Amino acid sequence: MEVGVAGAGVIDDYVARLSRTLSGPRGPKLDMVTEARDSLLDTAEALELDGLGRAEAERVAVEEFGPVEEIAPGYQEELSISAGRRLAALLFISVPLTIMAWSLVWRFSSQDPIAYERWPAWFMPVSRGLDYLQLAVALLGGAGLFALGRGLRRIRRPRLVTRSLGVLVLIVLPVTGALGLLLTYGAQRDDFFDHPLNLGVETLSLGLSLLQLYGAARCLMITRRRRAPVLGRS
Repeated sequence: MEVGVAGAGVIDDYVARLSRTLSGPRGPKLDMVTEARDSLLDTAEALELDGLGRAEAERVAVEEFGPVEEIAPGYQEELSISAGRRLAALLFISVPLTIMAWSLVWRFSSQDPIAYERWPAWFMPVSRGLDYLQLAVALLGGAGLFALGRGLRRIRRPRLVTRSLGVLVLIVLPVTGALGLLLTYGAQRDDFFDHPLNLGVETLSLGLSLLQLYGAARCLMITRRRRAPVLGRS
């Protein structure tokens, strides 16, 4: 964020501390910090018109805006909501997409009807269980997306929704990965691993899983309890 000569001083120090205190998605965070800076500059300019010097006007503007430790929690709450929405939307879209992609793989990767007869007895229950688990995750993603959108008026602690989504992903990803490997082993199909459709879906699944993991880690990091830096420290 570039700063002009007229804006250099107390306001920039304040905005820099605020930016260091906040954690969240880059775009929303930049918008919040920029909006805070613009508001402070507008206040300082109005005070200058009333006769104050630039340095004094910035100091008064910052005092009226409030200490960083009092302002930051409100901004951080908004950033946690934004991060939660992103993860919820990712789950709501990517999980059904993964289910459909793997359904295509299992349907078209082999034309040998005898291969299906070699499946162990536990194969279909595990397969259905995996589908139900993934469907539940997608539905929870949709519920989280609604809760952090239109449902915000009824939620007292949206931070917990965001954090719960992060915990959900960290729990479910290893489980679904293990179940997927178990199904691959139980299928007993050598052609499965070399089929081009399988390779494409494997890549898609890995990419989406990494995105979900990144989003979950960010949600947990953003929503952890921490203390704001004390004013006056660089």
